[in-house]
Amino acid sequence: MKTKFAFAAAALLAATFLSGAASAKTFVYCSEGSPEGFDPGMYTAGTTFDASAHPIYSRLMEFTPGTTEAEPGLAESYEVNADGTEYTFKLRSGVKFHTTEFFTPSRDLNADDVIFSLERQIKADHPWNQYVAGSAWEYASSMGFPDLIKSMEKVDDLTIKITLNRPEAPFIANLAMPFASIVSKEYADKLDAEGKREQLNQMPVGTGPFSFVAYQQDAAIRFKKNADYWGGAPKIDDLVFAITTDAAVRFQKLKAGECHLMPFPNAADVEAMKNDPALTVMEQEGLNVAYLAYNTTQAPFDKPEVRKALNKAINKEAIVDAVFQGMATPAKNPIPPTMWSYNEATQDDAYDLDAAKKELEAAGVTGLSMKIWAMPVSRPYMLNARRAAEIMQDDFSKIGVNVEIVSYEWAEYLDRSKAKDRDGAVMLGWTGDNGDPDNFLDTLLGCDGVGGNNRAQWCNEEFDALVKKAKVTSDQAERTKLYEEAQTVFKREAPWATIDHSLAVVPMRKEVTGFVQSPLGDFTFENVDIAE
Repeated sequence: MKTKFAFAAAALLAATFLSGAASAKTFVYCSEGSPEGFDPGMYTAGTTFDASAHPIYSRLMEFTPGTTEAEPGLAESYEVNADGTEYTFKLRSGVKFHTTEFFTPSRDLNADDVIFSLERQIKADHPWNQYVAGSAWEYASSMGFPDLIKSMEKVDDLTIKITLNRPEAPFIANLAMPFASIVSKEYADKLDAEGKREQLNQMPVGTGPFSFVAYQQDAAIRFKKNADYWGGAPKIDDLVFAITTDAAVRFQKLKAGECHLMPFPNAADVEAMKNDPALTVMEQEGLNVAYLAYNTTQAPFDKPEVRKALNKAINKEAIVDAVFQGMATPAKNPIPPTMWSYNEATQDDAYDLDAAKKELEAAGVTGLSMKIWAMPVSRPYMLNARRAAEIMQDDFSKIGVNVEIVSYEWAEYLDRSKAKDRDGAVMLGWTGDNGDPDNFLDTLLGCDGVGGNNRAQWCNEEFDALVKKAKVTSDQAERTKLYEEAQTVFKREAPWATIDHSLAVVPMRKEVTGFVQSPLGDFTFENVDIAE
């Protein structure tokens, strides 16, 4: 269901976007799509996180810019007991929540805010668990947080103890992820008293580097710098997200100086960007994967032999060439080759139309018709899903499979694709959130993610036991063996057709300084500046 925003500020946004105070620095980011909302705990899309978690909020832990290493954030320090089941966090003192036109805080951040932010996601009976109809808290659920966290205790205003039911190797890194953003309990209480709960997801308040000003649906978002930001006030005064879904239009705006930085360029435009003296182009290997997720609960896609036959009909090289023009490689595993525990030994389902057709017939499948869902937006792992789907459609027609390509508006696409009874194979992908294999293998393919991040609706007991065991093991060599074995099970069962791992490319104006490209695919602007 598409989030509805009950307010608009078109005039305000237009004034800021086109002019702004002469003395103010306004940084314009040509973003690729609209956020689903502004409460990041409820969502999983990078587009939403870039517009909510990163500018507006902070977390107990944060990732060191340009790395996957977690460092203290709102928690200035933490201690862990000997068996890894008790974490005691000491909060920074004097952290300010945003003062906005719609909320003035009366106190600083304290333990109540942290407990409120996390408990509402893991306790079904929490009064804020369903404050937006259909709230799924997808990340917390798919990562098993409701079963993992035994209790959260306020030791004092600046100290929280979190007790786990079992050790969890990636727990600290997980707390640096967008879903673990800390919201204001005081603001939530105010909205509750006024009968305006949904406003928490529409007019957000956090402790991050920028405070929210206004959102015009599908057009622009305006933020202003938080001069009291605990990490140091940003150098820019205003941040504007100019929502521009067409990559070619984003490029034109970048060239014209209408925006300073853009994500996900068309592969065909990258060479021109590199040759433009007004632009700088950053590149790095993406920590990502694109995939086609079958609904493994529906016949005939409930049979591994059918899924593997279809996989053999997909010409991944053709997709990489057409969509990425060399800026990606075909994928065989569900994690990227730059990630530790990547299994080099797995064998991919080679492109072979004759074998695919024979294997479908041997499985008793003839005259098959199916849907392929194609994303309406560019993502780092799939720049043009429609083009990729058309290539698959042509490939499948050669083995007697008729394909209908369908799509929806982005928020609706993400919501509909989670349904357990979904009709069709969904094209999606993932950019790692914390640098840990668990963030791919368990989050996307574990049993906890069925009905959420696990778009294949695939619950395999052997695979699930391996990734769950790896979670509670602190030794990385042992975790590596378990994840390698899990990838072997994945290739045997084939709940996805793995498509590609892409190169991450970020073009920007030459005058932009301080932007750090993230291996996690985030776009954050607290350190950027614009050279005079």
